[in-house]
Amino acid sequence: MAKANKTAATKASVHAFIDKHPKEEMRDDSRVLMALMQELTGEEPHMYGPSIVGFGTYHYTYASGHSGSAPLAAFSPRKTELVLYLGEEAQDDEALAKLGKHKATKGCVYVKRLADIDLKVLKAMIKKSIAATRKRYPQK
Repeated sequence: MAKANKTAATKASVHAFIDKHPKEEMRDDSRVLMALMQELTGEEPHMYGPSIVGFGTYHYTYASGHSGSAPLAAFSPRKTELVLYLGEEAQDDEALAKLGKHKATKGCVYVKRLADIDLKVLKAMIKKSIAATRKRYPQK
C-alpha cells in the first residue's frame, strides 16, 4: 500500500495561524507574502499541514509511481525565519545573487525578514517556480 504524504491540505484557518505567531514583524511579512502569492497564483491561501501556507495545487506522479498533491506556491513562518518553497529552477545563481540576505537549499529559500530581500526579485523567482511546476506537472 502506498504511503500517504505527511503534509496535506487542511481546513485550518490561515489567518488564525498567522495571527498566533509571536513576532509582529513575522505576522506582517506573512501577510505580504500571502498577498503576493495569491496575486501570482490567483488562488486563496490554505494550510498545508500544521505550518505551511499554500496557494493553488498541482498533482504529481514520480517515475517510482509515488504520487500526491502539493501547493503551487508556499511559505512557512517559522520561529526565526520565513521558509519560501521554491523549485530549483527558480533558484538560479543570478536571482539568488540579486535577492539579498538569505540561505538556500534544494527547494527552499530562508529569510529572516522581507526587509532583507528585494521583493521584485522574489516575485520573479516565485513566478518562475510556478511556471516550471505547471510545465512539469500539467493538470488535465
